[in-house]
Amino acid sequence: MSNRALKEVPSKGHDYITPQAGQSARGIQKFGTVIPRLSIGIDEKTRTQICEQLNLMLADTCTMRDLYKKSHWQVGGPTFYQLHLLFDKHYTEQSALIDLLAERIQTLGGVTVAMAPDIAELTRLERPPRDREEVPVQISRLLEAHESILQNARALAKKADDLGDDGTNDILVSDVIRTNEMQVWFLSEHLVEMPLVNAR
Repeated sequence: MSNRALKEVPSKGHDYITPQAGQSARGIQKFGTVIPRLSIGIDEKTRTQICEQLNLMLADTCTMRDLYKKSHWQVGGPTFYQLHLLFDKHYTEQSALIDLLAERIQTLGGVTVAMAPDIAELTRLERPPRDREEVPVQISRLLEAHESILQNARALAKKADDLGDDGTNDILVSDVIRTNEMQVWFLSEHLVEMPLVNAR
């Protein structure tokens, strides 16, 4: 573009290449609400109920993900390498579930919980200590969190099915429940006392 062409661009009182930072405005949708009219064939009342429960599931899943990262960083002992990798794999899988749940809430016209303080306020999972814990305690804590998520996911899947929300039911059954069940299996095997060299 020539200098002449650049000069002909109207300035409208500001420089186009300067970031317009520091902006503020009122919010466009309050947390806890859904878009009133949405052409997906699910009424507003149902979507409001499901979004409220999905936000709780989302908060729990964010906490589950972070429990795995805490364990990944703080694990120790003879099985350090295996568990370090396993915990990180499970962390990645929980992160994928977070995206699915958040996108489902937005698809239903809701607003996702997103920030750490809000997640901490909503989660139903027990907060771990800041201390570093022994491996069996770490795994037990993770298993208890999985059990809570699975119980709540099954209840919400049934509710979604009863209310005709097949999309939410599918995500909960096909993704949330199956992923958490598989992770429970992998974790549980690390708490089985088994001889390594000589059979009993």
